[in-house]
Amino acid sequence: MTDPQPMDHHEKMRIRAAAFRATRIYPGPVGELISRELLGWEDFGYRLGGHRMVQDLVDHVMKAVPPDRAARSDAA
Repeated sequence: MTDPQPMDHHEKMRIRAAAFRATRIYPGPVGELISRELLGWEDFGYRLGGHRMVQDLVDHVMKAVPPDRAARSDAA
């Protein structure tokens, strides 16, 4: 069995950005949970392997429209 490779700087920064953004996309406990999970994954979760779900979550958070912007576009 091989040791997991550490994430490169770009991957770490993308996960951090998604963790910060999650609290804006999902205000309250859900956003906080997602944010903490992503930060925990960045710190040591990558060692567990199976990172596809985390990368899918990062993609989702980065593409999601914040609620305040969604409300403005609905009103237009």
